Amino acid sequence: MDVDTRLLRYFAAVAEEGNLTRAAGRLFVSQPALTKQIRQLEAQLGTTLFTRSRRGMALTDAGRVLADRVPALLDGWDRTCRETRAAGSRVLRVGFLASAANEATPAIISAFGRRRPGWRVDMRQAAWSNPTAGLAGAEVDAALVRLPFPGQDELRVRELFSEPRWVALPASHPLAGRDEIAFRELWDEPFVAAPAETGWWRDHWLGADERDGEPRIGAVTDQPDEWLSAIANGYGIALAPESAARFYARPGIVYRPVRDVGPTRVGIAWHPADDDNPVIADFVTCCVEATRSEPA
Repeated sequence: MDVDTRLLRYFAAVAEEGNLTRAAGRLFVSQPALTKQIRQLEAQLGTTLFTRSRRGMALTDAGRVLADRVPALLDGWDRTCRETRAAGSRVLRVGFLASAANEATPAIISAFGRRRPGWRVDMRQAAWSNPTAGLAGAEVDAALVRLPFPGQDELRVRELFSEPRWVALPASHPLAGRDEIAFRELWDEPFVAAPAETGWWRDHWLGADERDGEPRIGAVTDQPDEWLSAIANGYGIALAPESAARFYARPGIVYRPVRDVGPTRVGIAWHPADDDNPVIADFVTCCVEATRSEPA
């Protein structure tokens, strides 16, 4: 019998969370889609893995047997895939969100090339609906990420630098002419948000910890171009890294510093199974050395 490893990853998340809603948020999928995948796995195995109730998802005896074996199975498969790709292609796949490590990205890639002659870094941009930039699903070997993000406690993360969060506004906005804006003045504004399934990564970019009450959502976007268009069209404003003013300058949008909101952090993340991988270790070292001059 052939079972898609994706189904096993979904099963493992539900087994660990004991709740479909939390598991769906962790996996960045909708709850109906997750329910369908679990039922598909049960159909393939010919047995019920969970008992469902208002209190959540409880493992059956068969489910507990599978839950005991799946983590080691997936870890072994992921390691095998990464080692096979590395041995055959000498390509390091690195996921990233938006501007990655800002201006330091070319220096990181150059330094890695010097450390690992013959190797190439394949940069893969991920949608904002996937804050791990593909790392959680083993689509990449390492990822340049914005902290915090859901699931980071299950990965290795090395913080590289931080930078202030600013606000992106339509140029016609009444506050656009200010040199600096207090975050409290923005609480009642509609915000352009990341998809709801990104959980507390979305909350971070809505300033949830620094405001009273729930934010107003004017638009939901998944890509930088969509995000810029929503702001320029007046659907909402958005918190953004200070570097967005350089990387995402666009007519009709202005970026302004914001008081009373904490910074955003950039990190390099990798799988715990790769702690002894010398190629990953070299890439992490290059990231640390190249970002020492980044904003603190």
